[in-house]
Amino acid sequence: MKKATMILDRDFAIGAVDPRIYGSFIEHLGRAVYGGIYEPGHPEADELGFRKDVLEKVRQIGVPVVRYPGGNFVSGFNWEDSVGPAADRPRRLDLAWGTTETNEVGLHEFAAWAKKANSEVMYAVNLGTRGADAARNVVEYANHRGGSFWSDLRIRNGRKDPFGIKLWCLGNEMDGPWQMCHKTAYEYGRTANEAAKMMKWVDPSIELVACGSAAHDMPTYGAWEYEMLMECYENVDYVSLHRYYGNPTGDTPGFLARSMDLDDFIKEVVAICDAVGGRKHARKKLNLSFDEWNVWYHSNEQDKEVLKADKWGRALPLLEDVYNFEDALLAGAILITFLKNADRVKVACLAQLVNVIAPIMTRNGGGCWAQTIFYPYMHASRYGRGTALRPILQSPVYDCKDYEGVPLVDAVATMAEDGAVTIFAVNRDMKEDIRLDCDLRAFGALKVKEHIVLHHDDVKAVNTEENPDNVTPCLETGACCDGGTLTVRLPALSWNVIRLAP
Repeated sequence: MKKATMILDRDFAIGAVDPRIYGSFIEHLGRAVYGGIYEPGHPEADELGFRKDVLEKVRQIGVPVVRYPGGNFVSGFNWEDSVGPAADRPRRLDLAWGTTETNEVGLHEFAAWAKKANSEVMYAVNLGTRGADAARNVVEYANHRGGSFWSDLRIRNGRKDPFGIKLWCLGNEMDGPWQMCHKTAYEYGRTANEAAKMMKWVDPSIELVACGSAAHDMPTYGAWEYEMLMECYENVDYVSLHRYYGNPTGDTPGFLARSMDLDDFIKEVVAICDAVGGRKHARKKLNLSFDEWNVWYHSNEQDKEVLKADKWGRALPLLEDVYNFEDALLAGAILITFLKNADRVKVACLAQLVNVIAPIMTRNGGGCWAQTIFYPYMHASRYGRGTALRPILQSPVYDCKDYEGVPLVDAVATMAEDGAVTIFAVNRDMKEDIRLDCDLRAFGALKVKEHIVLHHDDVKAVNTEENPDNVTPCLETGACCDGGTLTVRLPALSWNVIRLAP
């Protein structure tokens, strides 16, 4: 059996884990809203039309914040369409996704859903077809107590108390040519700065996320971040990053190494933020909001056929990737990477939450089930709180197309306030188990509480409504912590959560 070693120490602190790195995303896209979180008439629908079976799974994960309402959708969205009596709201063509938006679910309804889900709203404003004026108005509507035009309208619409939304996105992917009214870095930076100023004048307590480049391989990447931050650095708090991965060629070792690309991406954007801060002699540091991340490639061809058959339809089944076991392993490695960068990555949103490239799937009128990626996401959210610890890890390595020296074991740990330690580890080895020996002497006497493993012999195995438990975690025995040394077997191709307590 191959061996890997790791040293952990309570003084090897990366930083405090912001729970918002376990956030998610609901866009008015596909069946994320209609048929996802909201389906009046369904046997599981509550008094507001929200599916209780979906809410149960969202609460099971422990999703602290949900980005809403987009996404590409937001660049053509009039927020005013989504308030007031639902029967009076306009139907709009959604140019982003080729569908019709009915606005049945709007700001009030989504805020009510988020409360039921024990989550907070991360609200995106339209800096595509709209601008700073609409942005400051929606902050007034949502967060001002009363006595002004927009806050009084909220009260007349049935909500006396402010929504108190604290985290706001200044548009979405504004350097993307596919974006409605996409902009140059200077144009966006100026718009974002003016919107940020006015929004914070309305409510100084809010935090704002400026759009980073839409993708790591965009020709604008890097220069975009630098140029736009030169215009708005002083008035924003986070820069967004978006990244999706696919495996269309079936290269599992190369696919599982993509978290190394993610780590490089994070460090590059941190460097650019700090370069602008240095140029401006700024006392504050900008942190990162990785507000879109996931595996996304399975549904690409299907989406073309759906739109060909029913363009401008309502709630079309778009981006409904069916995730397999290897996707779950990469999702776990991505979460490990966020924890390794917990000092600067403070918000992250798995895109998306229900039906649309999502951990939770539903059938209209039917069941609700967890996809494979649900489990690493749930485990990290439940147990990856407290302080992230930097591991000193020695592992066998392999080479693939894009990277040399890929560690077969990728791991990180967190320490809770009560001294409990949780280790998250992925074994990328296609065939062999690996024995991990971990030096934990700095923590005193620890005992193994449980060892959770997600593994399947078929990397393409999926969960379905008919077989929802095909890929599910199990508890492993055999992990032992003796004399300050943890010894644990990591099965070939597996996601592992080792929980230890004093």
